[in-house]
Amino acid sequence: MSDLIYLLEDDLDVSRLIVRTLTQHGFAPRAFRRMAEFEREARRQPPDLCIIDLSLPDGDGLSLLSGGVLPVTVPRIIVTGRISLTDRIVGLEVGADDYIVKPFEPRELVARIRAVLRRSRILQREAETREGPLAVFGCWTADLEACTLTHESGRVVDLSSSETTLLAAFLKAPGRVLSRSNLLDATMGRASEPFDRSMDARISRLRRKLDDDSRAPEIIRTVYGAGYIFAQRVAWSG
Repeated sequence: MSDLIYLLEDDLDVSRLIVRTLTQHGFAPRAFRRMAEFEREARRQPPDLCIIDLSLPDGDGLSLLSGGVLPVTVPRIIVTGRISLTDRIVGLEVGADDYIVKPFEPRELVARIRAVLRRSRILQREAETREGPLAVFGCWTADLEACTLTHESGRVVDLSSSETTLLAAFLKAPGRVLSRSNLLDATMGRASEPFDRSMDARISRLRRKLDDDSRAPEIIRTVYGAGYIFAQRVAWSG
């Protein structure tokens, strides 16, 4: 069965190009021009992946990434004409799995879609095949399949797909220094152009969700000049 991909893009020429390209490469795209119709259909039938433009006539696409419209397990890619580094960082920080700037080569978009889907499925398979479904560390329990963190107090925190992938990279290598390059490979792949500040922003967001003080972190610690280290012992349980 072809992967169902939702495209939210108000430029008809760009939308037609993307739909034609995805169809030629075996995907099943559906295009939307308005946020309202996209949200309505996403709630009715969540896609396998979505592509979202940021500048829309009825709102800002960023709100879809952080507003809970999409299930946290659905990967999302930003495609936009906004070229500033700040926009890229904000997009990735609020839950995008990748970011591509217009104009773009259609084959590059296809490659990035496949890379994001591949990483998402690897994460799902790992969640299904590991000995226990839960990772326990400090006062937290992470359910990578459900994309949630549960505090020992009972408080539940939702994670985006990209945050779950980043946390999974740390949980699989506790006590080991992971460079930004290692983390980019694990979360974005070589199809993307690495820029260090985007990874710093993602880690900052994950720290906030873990209540990990960035000034004196106890879970994800910075190793200056080298990268980051997950400083908690991890136990897998069922």
